[in-house]
Amino acid sequence: MPVDYGHLLQLISVTALPVIFAVTLHEAAHGFVANRCGDDSALRLGRVSFNPVRHIDPVGTFLLPLLLLLLSNGRFVFGYAKPVPVAYARLNRPRRDMILVAAAGPATNLALALVSALLVFLVPYVPTVMSEWLKANLYASVLINVILAVFNMIPLPPLDGGRVAVGLLPISLAAPLAKLERHGILILVALLVLVPMIGASWGIDLNLVALAMQRPVNWLLAAIQWATGVGYD
Repeated sequence: MPVDYGHLLQLISVTALPVIFAVTLHEAAHGFVANRCGDDSALRLGRVSFNPVRHIDPVGTFLLPLLLLLLSNGRFVFGYAKPVPVAYARLNRPRRDMILVAAAGPATNLALALVSALLVFLVPYVPTVMSEWLKANLYASVLINVILAVFNMIPLPPLDGGRVAVGLLPISLAAPLAKLERHGILILVALLVLVPMIGASWGIDLNLVALAMQRPVNWLLAAIQWATGVGYD
């Protein structure tokens, strides 16, 4: 299938800023909460900052999303910022505080989604030449931040949900789950890419991550729409 470059450019123009702010503020929130809980590792590295430049990873924030957009003709995109360092042993109450640090990222994304929805009410006060572009950016921000929050709460280390689960589960269950962290990225790649490719060759939809995320994403979008009165159809 030929690449629709016009569609890709339009997609990039309305998603680039929401993606950059979503992934960088997500990481900044981890560092901020870690610092409040006793670990100043991120603070000493200048990572407790809402300046996106401090968190951008050239490959994960720019190259990988652009490559995926090109390869999928705009149907699939994934990216990341530089992970914020957290020293587990330096936290005041390590097990409890790691839950708070991990949950801070997705919580920030949900806050960004809510703020983006509320900012839609300011669009009529923006010059007409920019209003449609700004509105598309804000709608994209709502969707991207909700998806990022839900994805990161999948209970698989090194995702935030995995670290929350490790902190909440009894030791007998938390220990084997924590050991998965060294293989977590490979498992995610298999679930996101390999398994769906196998399913496609069999004529079966095996996009298990998307299927698992669909209901919570839709529920959160409906909740934000109810709270703000802004729809995203």
